[in-house]
Amino acid sequence: MIGAHTDSPALRVKPTSKKQAEGFIQVGVETYGGGLWHTCTVSIMNFAEQSVSLTRLQLGFDRDLSIAGRAMVKTEKGEFVQKLVRIDKPILRIPTLAIHLDRQETFTFNKETQLFPIAGLAAAELNRTSQSAKSETPESSTASNQDSSEPFAPLKASTERHHPYIVELMAKSAGVPSESVVDFELVLYDTQKACIGGLNDELIFSARLDNLGMSYCSTMGLINSLSSPSALDDEPCIRLVSLFDHEEIGSETAQGADSNFLPAAIRRLSVIGPGSNKETAYERTLATSFLVSADMAHSVNPNYASKYENDHKPEMNKGTVIKINANARYATNSPGIVLIQEVARRRKVPLQLFVVRNDSSCGSTIGPMLAASLGTRTLDLGNPQLSMHSIRETAGVDDVGHGVELFESFFEHYSELEGKIFVD
Repeated sequence: MIGAHTDSPALRVKPTSKKQAEGFIQVGVETYGGGLWHTCTVSIMNFAEQSVSLTRLQLGFDRDLSIAGRAMVKTEKGEFVQKLVRIDKPILRIPTLAIHLDRQETFTFNKETQLFPIAGLAAAELNRTSQSAKSETPESSTASNQDSSEPFAPLKASTERHHPYIVELMAKSAGVPSESVVDFELVLYDTQKACIGGLNDELIFSARLDNLGMSYCSTMGLINSLSSPSALDDEPCIRLVSLFDHEEIGSETAQGADSNFLPAAIRRLSVIGPGSNKETAYERTLATSFLVSADMAHSVNPNYASKYENDHKPEMNKGTVIKINANARYATNSPGIVLIQEVARRRKVPLQLFVVRNDSSCGSTIGPMLAASLGTRTLDLGNPQLSMHSIRETAGVDDVGHGVELFESFFEHYSELEGKIFVD
């Protein structure tokens, strides 16, 4: 099995987001996860604090932002369906304060009052709505006035809680009329597309590499392992990839790794096929399974090399990184390292090792959580990257291939290797 997560830190549109100040139209947002908000909008180092301080050199606010997510739409039949939406143009920006107006060495801001993106000018929107009203026919205006007795609504309409034109753009993306939009969940995203960079095209510059990078590698590894028509002819194992949501906020949701989603799926899969004693099939399946927790890792940053343990400085394009932590922030142990080494050896995929400094904090993954709930052997690894949780992250082009080949080899050779590693 390979487990990964698909979510990243983001700014989410509030349930009532309609705001206006000093002639600007603004949108209320709330923070999701622990992002480097100063690279996209702001920074939150401690959710218990109401503000944070950052040096002005770190600023990277002023990004071209838009919104995407899902909308719940009422159909003509009275049913409510989900529609995916993405406004494919920049409509939002969170502006920084000019340095001439605030020459402090550190930049301090409040994430509740100074985080609202601007969506345009109130005067321009007023002009647009005025032009729209003028274009209405007398018949439609009369019909609108006659239909003044609206049915009872427990909540205000979306066009009252949010700026109507944003709802219109979202509805257009979904291919439905704006009045059919009942509710939605939208997050802000940077409209700048991912690209290949570096002098020799060896780097990837993109948003959300953590953790779409490893989600992609695991999915492609599974697909590639089944490319041969006879791939499963003598395969006693089930090959599985599980991609979770909400890792960035603790995983304690119905879609998170701390839910019963994966255990329930394994329990149902464990009784498939011939064999007796199905009462213990689930436990035996867990005992003979292996989970790779795939989450992007830290590449050494040349400007902050002292932050890394001297003998464990992963480099880009030199292989997937095995993560190790004595305090079980990662689930890796020696038998797992032996297994993944043999998997990598068969495809000549390079690997690297990573531990944090003793005087440094250490992040974690879904690995220890799933290892504890399933009791399955688990190993944590990921491709190295820079600027984790930034709106623009950096990774190595070659490492994408390394990750895909490693996972392909894992699926192809696990059944053979599992019986050769003995632990008392």
